[in-house]
Amino acid sequence: MQFRQQALSKLQSPEELDLPARLARPQGLLALAVTVVVMAAASLWAITGSVSSTLKAPGILTHGQGSYVLQTPVTGQVMGLYAKEGQRLAADAPLLKVRTAQGDRTVRAVEAGRVTTLLAQVGSVLTTGSDVATLEKTGAARDPLLAMLFVPADTAATVPVGASVDLTVQSAASQKYGFLRGTVRAVGRAAQTQRQITAFLGDKDLAAQFTRSGPPVAVLVKLSVSHSTVSGYTWTSAAGPPYALDSMILTSGAVHLAEQRPIDWLLP
Repeated sequence: MQFRQQALSKLQSPEELDLPARLARPQGLLALAVTVVVMAAASLWAITGSVSSTLKAPGILTHGQGSYVLQTPVTGQVMGLYAKEGQRLAADAPLLKVRTAQGDRTVRAVEAGRVTTLLAQVGSVLTTGSDVATLEKTGAARDPLLAMLFVPADTAATVPVGASVDLTVQSAASQKYGFLRGTVRAVGRAAQTQRQITAFLGDKDLAAQFTRSGPPVAVLVKLSVSHSTVSGYTWTSAAGPPYALDSMILTSGAVHLAEQRPIDWLLP
């Protein structure tokens, strides 16, 4: 009964209108002001700011003219080698000597190129049509290197010609020498099948590696030239590696895509 009596007394009493209204505390006003400032800054950044993104893709250093697999036209035993891996051969230059039933025959390069893989060894027995070497077609020893990246087909359309690219080269540790610099020179119009990449690189294992997630689009990257480095190309470090670069070396590229305003992500 005591609590009921107090409740009735509360209902019968005036509303204490003579007491001053309690406003927000200074701490609350400060928090509100900070929230407003942060929201205003975020809105300004969303409209005037920009965000850059990168697209990573595997690739390989090349001279851009492709490779071919040399096959022996005769059956016999390899008796001698006239070249070694890394050596450049002119068209029709001798590669190896094969002893056949009709006498010694010479297997020659079909086109000028650099021997990237030598499969035949002295003493090995070959049959007609056997693969003996892979040669990368080149015009001259000073032909510049390019990087060929294999970008997933569903993201290739976002790669603009002229975009800057940072390349990690397998033969040069990025922690020590930095990244190789380049720019996108061309973007393929269609995805490449494993067979097409094999025909270009002359290596079915590499083609299988580059098509593991589906047929990719080839992106050609022009390397930035430098006359102050041993390699002849520009690196993010001062000098880069103290040696020249070879073709057919695996690389990984980070393509810097066009910058976007954050508000564009919210607009349809």
